[in-house]
Amino acid sequence: MVSKTLNQENKSLIWDYWIALQNASAEQLYEVVASVMSRDVRCFGPDPIGELQGSVALVDDYWSPVLRSFPDLTRQTHLFCGGKSNGRADGDISKDGRLWVSGTGVFSATFEEDYLGIPASGKKVDIRWGEFYRLEDGKVVDFYFLLDLVDLMRQAGFDVLPPILASDQRFPLPLANDGILLEAQDEEETERQLHQIHRFVYDSLNSYDQDDVSSMGVADFFHPDVHWYGPGGIGSCYGLKEFEDFHQKPWLAAFPNRQNQDLDSLYAEGRYTAGSGWTGTKAIHSGEYKNVGGTGNPVKFNGMDWWKSDGEKYIENWVFVDMVYLFRQLGVDLFDRLANR
Repeated sequence: MVSKTLNQENKSLIWDYWIALQNASAEQLYEVVASVMSRDVRCFGPDPIGELQGSVALVDDYWSPVLRSFPDLTRQTHLFCGGKSNGRADGDISKDGRLWVSGTGVFSATFEEDYLGIPASGKKVDIRWGEFYRLEDGKVVDFYFLLDLVDLMRQAGFDVLPPILASDQRFPLPLANDGILLEAQDEEETERQLHQIHRFVYDSLNSYDQDDVSSMGVADFFHPDVHWYGPGGIGSCYGLKEFEDFHQKPWLAAFPNRQNQDLDSLYAEGRYTAGSGWTGTKAIHSGEYKNVGGTGNPVKFNGMDWWKSDGEKYIENWVFVDMVYLFRQLGVDLFDRLANR
């Protein structure tokens, strides 16, 4: 288990960093970011931002453009937790791992200037964000971040994917409003949830027989009334049946041989678990997905997840997939669709 004290120190560092970012002027951004990031921090963002090297590039190519387009941006945090992960798919979680802190929520802001080619609407938007930080010796050495750009396009008035099958596109707080884990959590529960998430991600989800969706055994892990909050272009599902009908079955029809890889992070804290993976899943695009016929292309999925357990089964799941990157691998540029609307 990761030291409670060290985990708390890491969480405090990131929480204070978010506060400092919120209060920083454009000129102060470099100092604020450098105060927590290592000089050569590796940053992995959504397509088309991609990989950035170093804290200066993170400001120049990410934070400064965001704040120019959304000058009144305010961070709302829905989930916040930290822990240890070795990312292993072989089930051996006893070895020393890496230390992570992560969170998700929405950036509330007025969309005042075009962003990445998305036309500004001049209206209030809620941009769904997810962030994972890997820390060593009090500094961030790896930073993974996603913005739900497909949903931002939708809020700006542009749908680049077919209508969702799911119920809606809400990205809410946990039902119990208990997702901000500023205090240390129970170590025994953390250990139990760590073992459970490894069984779910690496055993259950990798066991699809490419015929019967029940072969994955998701019902053994998801509560019948699970709330599954998916990315823009997919939407949110309420209950296991909606999840299967509106997301899982179409997904598996398109990517039947999908396999989760060793994730960059997979950790637990209390009844919450979190995971991120750049190339977290690999598959072959074999069948139609959102009006794009099977291409035979190998694809990699960049994504993030947070799960909430009731002690036995997952009752909520917040899910990010870099849909722009996914569709680029299918031969479809969603930004071209936007430009040629």
